[in-house]
Amino acid sequence: MGLVNGKTMQDGEETSAESTGFPSDILNDFMAGDEILLGFSGGTIGVVVGLIVISVLGGIISRRFLFPRIMDLISKSERIDGKTLLAPKSLGWMMGFLIFSEMMSWLQNNSEPVWDSSIADNAIEWSFTLFLLGMLLAAYRLVDYLDAFIVVEGEENAASRRSLASVAESVGHLVVALLAAFVVAGLFGLNLNGLIAGLGITGLALALAARDSVANIFGAISIIIDQPFNVGDWILVDDIEGEVVQIGLRTTLIRSSADTLITVPNSNLVNSPVENFSQRRFRRIQPKFEFEADSDPTSLKDFCDKLLAKVKDDPRAVKDDDSWVKVNAFGPSKVTVSCNFYSVQSSSSQREMTEDLLLLAKEIAKDCSLTFHEPRLRR
Repeated sequence: MGLVNGKTMQDGEETSAESTGFPSDILNDFMAGDEILLGFSGGTIGVVVGLIVISVLGGIISRRFLFPRIMDLISKSERIDGKTLLAPKSLGWMMGFLIFSEMMSWLQNNSEPVWDSSIADNAIEWSFTLFLLGMLLAAYRLVDYLDAFIVVEGEENAASRRSLASVAESVGHLVVALLAAFVVAGLFGLNLNGLIAGLGITGLALALAARDSVANIFGAISIIIDQPFNVGDWILVDDIEGEVVQIGLRTTLIRSSADTLITVPNSNLVNSPVENFSQRRFRRIQPKFEFEADSDPTSLKDFCDKLLAKVKDDPRAVKDDDSWVKVNAFGPSKVTVSCNFYSVQSSSSQREMTEDLLLLAKEIAKDCSLTFHEPRLRR
């Protein structure tokens, strides 16, 4: 019948030594009795059911309390809140199967359960196998939390850290997927030596077929090292303009001003000029004003001086030495005044300063008795 009372008779003395004491004596007394189902006694079934309950509770506690508290302690990001964070469900299953496997093994080695040894061995083996699979799945899901250890909010290099986290997540997913493939192959008894040898034979063919993918991977590495842009930057490359959302192992996602997502291979980004608007130290404002050709030169000069002085007094203006307002062109019916100013980096400040500058120019022109050129007006 395959009933097991502790260990075999050959190591009976050793078993009796290991099966005494608390809690072994209590468990042995509780599990003693005749079999009632599949070779299990009533007490053994009760103990196994209790182990299942403990395993489920252990998985729930690990997912809902233990993991969030650990993440809250070691995370560098304020976005991780131990009170609201939940671990992936696979982590709970992983811990549950591990607890069940270890407790069943302890029960088999340190007590005298009345059960069918083949069923017990299969339960231990399968629970450990499911633990391994759950661990791989949990590892794949936990890669998404890498940014909690890499990104520190408020630091000057937070943008570059976000880019590093983006690539690290892609690499982590790939590594976990490869490990999972080998582990699953081993669990199902596949010959890994032959598989590894086959990789050497087909390596050249794969390299030729995947040369674009390899170029994109090296492109991602180049982006992280050179940092021409980071996640969150607004860039322009090959007529594609938008905000960098994610830097992956193969492609980079850019969200355009129309709120569409554009996928760009990393190799294209590395081999093309990239204009990074987010790295600007200031923003340039170059308005032009056209006055009638018969405007008084003194009034024009006065207009230029007053406008320049007003703009330089604006706290949003920078680079005073490079700011100017000059008459730079004459035509048959008009005279052109060009300006060159710089505002702080903020786009909203640039828009507001441009608006104020235009309204100010209109007011100063009126004070200087200047008339703006009207092409439709003929005298």
